[in-house]
Amino acid sequence: MSKRAILVVDLQNEYWPSGKLPLTGIEAASANAAKVIAAARDKGDMVVNIRHEMPASDAPIFTPGSDGVQINEAVQPADGEAVIVKNFPNSFRDTGLKAMLDEKGIDDVVIVGAMSHMCVDATVRAASDFGYKTTTIHDACATMNLEFGESTIPAAQVHATMMSALAFAYGDVIDTETWLAS
Repeated sequence: MSKRAILVVDLQNEYWPSGKLPLTGIEAASANAAKVIAAARDKGDMVVNIRHEMPASDAPIFTPGSDGVQINEAVQPADGEAVIVKNFPNSFRDTGLKAMLDEKGIDDVVIVGAMSHMCVDATVRAASDFGYKTTTIHDACATMNLEFGESTIPAAQVHATMMSALAFAYGDVIDTETWLAS
């Protein structure tokens, strides 16, 4: 059995153009994520689908029970695949993710999803801190423009900054085609 798991982080309807928090490049990122997921299933890797919900039923985004919290059809979980619901950016915080991975003997995690600067970042760093070998598939992740003071930082710059930081100390950061060829 494979000791690798694919963590599909927050590829939820809220991030598509019809959602409340659309991301730059979400369609391309999810298409690449779908390729990674399909290859992982073919290889016998564990696929863990993670979705964010705010704890309050009246939250303005990621509202429990809303269409926005549903995993997008482009990357739907297969029958029997785990779905972890989280309330924090770090997919390990207050969830059963680590116990699930450890129970299956997973030592290698591959991360795809959204947002590069939030939940992907927090999940990759936590996975590395827990001792998992981490690989982030950078073109299977998406983010948005950010504001800081008087500046707007374009999504491409936000994404590149986050991926370079992860590659610096937290694991491999590669593209979909390189991962598929490995």
